Amino acid sequence: MKLSALNPQCLSLAAVLLLGPTGSLIPFAAKAAIQGPVCHGTLLQLNLRESGKSQTESFRFNLRLEAKASNSVAALEQFSGRLARLREALEPLVIGKLVIPAPTTHSTGGSAQSKGNQASTSITGTVGRSNYDSLIERAGGLEGVRLQGMTSLPSAEGQDRLQDQLLERALERGRRQAERTAVALKLRRVALLRIDQRSHSTARPSPMSVSGAPRFRPEEAPLPKASLSLALDYCLN
Repeated sequence: MKLSALNPQCLSLAAVLLLGPTGSLIPFAAKAAIQGPVCHGTLLQLNLRESGKSQTESFRFNLRLEAKASNSVAALEQFSGRLARLREALEPLVIGKLVIPAPTTHSTGGSAQSKGNQASTSITGTVGRSNYDSLIERAGGLEGVRLQGMTSLPSAEGQDRLQDQLLERALERGRRQAERTAVALKLRRVALLRIDQRSHSTARPSPMSVSGAPRFRPEEAPLPKASLSLALDYCLN
């Protein structure tokens, strides 16, 4: 029976059954409809992957702040002083707020003369292109601070635009490959039955050293990367 032949009450019930969450009771006929059209010919399954880069809008940085003293109380006191100076130097440059977890303390090994306690934490934040170089220089001039890496971040619009471009490229590749396969098999018709899309953004920090470094340019930083995986089913006949 077609859904169009049902009265409004039955149609509403059918819609609820079709849209119900996983594990709900869905009639067998409804399941068949959800699975999509059946191929009455040769089924061609393609798995494609496209990747690309987008322009950088901002950078996420990762700092390591450490302080060492003869005991944990002194180490934490030194840590607090260094953290205050870090906030004063970097907060005017960052977008939003610094993320500063509570410090951890541990004993440092070595000889009896070099034994002590260390307090440390990792600090993250975001900086715009215009403050990229200033943040690196200021972080490098702070005692107990180590810049562990900078990650290029795209704008939301740039990321969406790149994903659209990757999707178009993958679909075009799939269509051409399906058409070539149909010609090789001496078939005439190519129909797209199913699309399964997976998108991935790649954000890998770039380790950096700030000691004796020249001026840093944001345009020289690695660009944000993204990739898209597409599974396509074609029916050839």
